[in-house]
Amino acid sequence: MEKVYTGKTKDVYKLNDEEYLLKFKDDVTGSDGVFDPGANTVGLTMEGAGHQAVAMTKFFYEKLNDKGLTTHYVSADLDKNEAVVKKAEVFGHGVEVIVRYYAVGSFIRRYGEYIENGTKIKPYVEITLKDDDRNDPLITKDALALLNIMTEDEYEQLKELALKIGEFVKEELAKKGLDLYDIKFEFGRIEGGKIALIDEISGGNMRAYQGDKYIEPLELEKIMLG
Repeated sequence: MEKVYTGKTKDVYKLNDEEYLLKFKDDVTGSDGVFDPGANTVGLTMEGAGHQAVAMTKFFYEKLNDKGLTTHYVSADLDKNEAVVKKAEVFGHGVEVIVRYYAVGSFIRRYGEYIENGTKIKPYVEITLKDDDRNDPLITKDALALLNIMTEDEYEQLKELALKIGEFVKEELAKKGLDLYDIKFEFGRIEGGKIALIDEISGGNMRAYQGDKYIEPLELEKIMLG
């Protein structure tokens, strides 16, 4: 296999012209040994995190595919911590899409002058550029179009899909007594230019709480899949 990308939490290999392999690692994002789904650096290594990520991805992506919500997911091998996915083109050099339900994390760091930490908010979508050198800057719809990263129509499609997928994940967590505070997605274009969810859905990409208790990524997997 040809290795085409070395990422923070997974590596990507080319299988053929239509499919790629994701190999999940035990690294998670954060800083100073503290997990943060919105961070752009690897903060710590959690044994079992790679298995957790691929197991959660399989769980959610199969359900999303069944619901007709477009993803790049094909299959997964839990024993090898691997997933097979359709070829996808990222927007620009990659964007991250965050769906927020509570004012926490970087949202409160930016807007804390106007809202209290932990306030429940109307589901809200924001997009950041994957750019470590510039600390993953927030970007607007107008700027995305101006820079030819995506069209205004693609932005609206992406936003609608992100809200639908976020709501589905939120409902699945609620079945286990968990409350989703925010979740980070990645989207791209698959065959025919169709916008699809790509990458993973795992505990390392979301903040979930049980009452006032934050649920660590590995514990989240046990609750969701146990």
